[in-house]
Amino acid sequence: MKKWTLFLSLYFCACLLVGCTTAAGTDAPAPGGTPSGEEQTDGGTAQPAAAAVLCRVVSEEKGSVLLADTESSVVYDLPLEGLTVTLDGQPIDLTAPGAYQNLPAGSLAGALAEITYDDDGMVLDSWPAQFANVTAVNLRTEGFDDRCALYLRVLEDLWAVDPGLNSDSLTYIGVDLSRTSLSESERAAVAWAFAGKHGAESVEGTYDELVEQGYITGEPLGGGAPADAKFWQWTDGCLFSITESDEPVVFSLPNIAPGEKPPAYDAVRFDAEKWRSGLGAYYFTDCTAVRNADGHWGDYTVGGEAIS
Repeated sequence: MKKWTLFLSLYFCACLLVGCTTAAGTDAPAPGGTPSGEEQTDGGTAQPAAAAVLCRVVSEEKGSVLLADTESSVVYDLPLEGLTVTLDGQPIDLTAPGAYQNLPAGSLAGALAEITYDDDGMVLDSWPAQFANVTAVNLRTEGFDDRCALYLRVLEDLWAVDPGLNSDSLTYIGVDLSRTSLSESERAAVAWAFAGKHGAESVEGTYDELVEQGYITGEPLGGGAPADAKFWQWTDGCLFSITESDEPVVFSLPNIAPGEKPPAYDAVRFDAEKWRSGLGAYYFTDCTAVRNADGHWGDYTVGGEAIS
């Protein structure tokens, strides 16, 4: 009797172990017979499932595009060589003359890009992030907005004026776009592209945040000045900032015939500044830019300039 009892106990334990192994196995079929995370083709062969992310093209350089995720703060760097690229679903050759003619700015910057890749978790944890297995890139003319490219031009123009403020080698380039309508990922992408072009490390933050983090430091003035009076400066960096204004932009439209529809446009007013110290700064004030109905921001105008 004891032998049968022992035999039955061992039998039930073995059954339980087999059941647990099947439940915990990573290759167990999902409902429908296909392993989880895979798609089944018509021929019955399991293929990796595809994922897609929608991004804004911030800039293009040397065959790669810098992308800002529209749903998160992630920034991607994507080389286009060897990839299948379409524009509104139609194949295009990016190396052919006129490949960008259907994009409002005549370039990729500003377009929305739907990136399709194998859904196996292969997004490299770098900065910017990179896709490991891209299968398709579809560019869209709908939703075009190249405000990032506009602000990159503004930052470059600031860099060029009064070059003494940034002529020496900078370790850091600070960029503050927190008071613009750009998304978090677009701000990060613009900062990274601008700083990288000038061989420096990008740092995002407001003036107060950079003071708190120790990038901008203050030295007592002395000479009878109040004890808390300091001379503030960024010894190994320079802060660039753009601040949008809520004031409306009003233009004198040309004479429009009765019943004629005026041209559609959007507009923005902003100030821009680069700051190195309490005695070293340059300002663009009362700047305006206009976006046409296709989403392209043209040249901007500067209302005034100042130096300190």
